[in-house]
Amino acid sequence: GGAAAMSESGNPLVEALGDGTMAKVVNYIGLAGLIASFFSIIYAYSRQLFALSRAGYLPKVLSVTNSRKAPTLALVVPGLIGFALSLTGQGALLLNMAVFGAALSYVLMMVSHIVLRYRAPEMDRPYRTPGGVVTTGFALVIAVLAVIATFLVDSVAALGCLVVFAAFMAYFGFYSRHHLVANSPDEEFAALAAAEDELN
Repeated sequence: GGAAAMSESGNPLVEALGDGTMAKVVNYIGLAGLIASFFSIIYAYSRQLFALSRAGYLPKVLSVTNSRKAPTLALVVPGLIGFALSLTGQGALLLNMAVFGAALSYVLMMVSHIVLRYRAPEMDRPYRTPGGVVTTGFALVIAVLAVIATFLVDSVAALGCLVVFAAFMAYFGFYSRHHLVANSPDEEFAALAAAEDELN
């Protein structure tokens, strides 16, 4: 018993509650939340892949839609990849890779926010972060520490994630950057920003 034993448990909260009714209630509530999150995850990854494909960053076949305008392959392909990975039985490794990817994305978002505040201080913003660059800098420090922590917890997962990111960066560098769609939203935004700079 004790904290040492619980630290090795895959489900410490339920085990701490024992075999009673409360443990089952907590399990069912957790399961309901997990199932509910699947819908948002599926929606998010399919729309993200659809947008990246439409802009030319990923193969264009992923942005093909069916008769109901749903991006079929953008829904199915990641689902098949996720299902195949689940069959490996490496749940802890995959979870740590997901945490590393999330932490790294937070770092990139914070850096992007800081750079944008300095490069385009007069840009119209519907929302301003309370505290500005100071709070973003604080969040950046926390995100960097989270990235470092993933290497300490599971260096294999972190390095595996870096390999995947490097493969996508190589794909972008050698192929997709030469096939970007000119009228994609991000390209239009860049063109407008360049035009405004020329006028100024």
